[in-house]
Amino acid sequence: MELRHKLTILADAAKYDASCASSGAKRGNNGQGIGNSDGTGICHSYTPDGRCVSLLKILLTNHCTFDCRYCINRASNDIPRAKFTVEEVVNLTLDFYRRNYIEGLFLSSGIIGTPDGTMAQMTEVARQLREVHLYNGYIHLKAVAGASPEAVAEAGVHADRVSANIELPTERDLQHLAPDKSSAQTEAAMSHLKIGIDADKARRSEGARTEAGKAELAGKKFAPAGQSTQMIIGATPSTDADVLRTADRLYGRHKLKRVYYTAYSPIPIAHPSLPDKRPPLVREHRLYQADWLLRFYGFSIDEIVTPTTQNLDLELDPKTTWALDHRDIFPVDLNRDPKLLLLRVPGLGVRNVNRILSIRRHRSIQRSDLKPLRVPRRALPFITTADDTCHTHLLTLDRTRLRDHLLNKPKQMSLFAAA
Repeated sequence: MELRHKLTILADAAKYDASCASSGAKRGNNGQGIGNSDGTGICHSYTPDGRCVSLLKILLTNHCTFDCRYCINRASNDIPRAKFTVEEVVNLTLDFYRRNYIEGLFLSSGIIGTPDGTMAQMTEVARQLREVHLYNGYIHLKAVAGASPEAVAEAGVHADRVSANIELPTERDLQHLAPDKSSAQTEAAMSHLKIGIDADKARRSEGARTEAGKAELAGKKFAPAGQSTQMIIGATPSTDADVLRTADRLYGRHKLKRVYYTAYSPIPIAHPSLPDKRPPLVREHRLYQADWLLRFYGFSIDEIVTPTTQNLDLELDPKTTWALDHRDIFPVDLNRDPKLLLLRVPGLGVRNVNRILSIRRHRSIQRSDLKPLRVPRRALPFITTADDTCHTHLLTLDRTRLRDHLLNKPKQMSLFAAA
């Protein structure tokens, strides 16, 4: 099979994996070799200055011995198959990079032979790029399901990021749709990666104290961009509470950089046990919002989902939903209340809160400051300023009316009022 045809098949087969965003790593060539990774982003991400950057996103092969029902590359699916050699992937990466088409490589694979054998071939791609061709661009390797923790950890020696996909929110879901996989195996790989990342950070911190140590450590990094994972949403009946509890556990145990949530998308020749339609894309968006509340805003799982509300509100973001349920702590005084409370206000992000704290050190925050600070409309019922009197009527609305106000639903007039 000619290389172009292989590339068509294996690039298309890789499109279902979403966990390949910005690198977060810095790797320079110091005048030797080619390429560099400056941490500004990979895979059609947009940097703060508006620049779009991209990577070569392919599978080593779409042959697979596993039969995961949600996967287009499953063993029982009748699709065109192809396989790259290690040298073909290396040469493609270098050729695309020299033509300025890409700034890095994202490499995943189906399983051919054994998981460890497949993982070894992917690692060899990264090793040749680094050691033979002195390539310093971004490399993200996907851990092969079922590969030993040692084989996955070996990939971290050459890659900027290694990610092991947890795939589905619960072990029950995996047994139903992907019986060849287990969350225990995936978490074992994550644990090994965390050990390697922590050890590398400690070693670099110790070595950086001397000039000799700095020279020895130059260029030697273990997965400097950390690890991530992905969960498919909507392929099973699992709730948002199941999804977020799994994500929260993974963040806590393995210090992941990101958990990616991907709404299930019906695939060609789908297994009959799968849903006919994809879930609303807004569900995926709400999960990302809830994820940020857990990581950056001091929220706990039990504040975002409750025993009686296992799924997120699709009409309102999770922070606004929480605020509506906790009207007793509002309004928040922008001039007096602490940072943790300001972060609970719908529409106020970390950057805006820091700006507010900076301004109020020198003067009182007035109503006229809200527009320059870009405080959104949905925040107004939950805040007060030094001279704010125009929004006090919103504080008296009950939950239903305030919700309608935030959703911009017009109040329905009665027949007699209309007359």
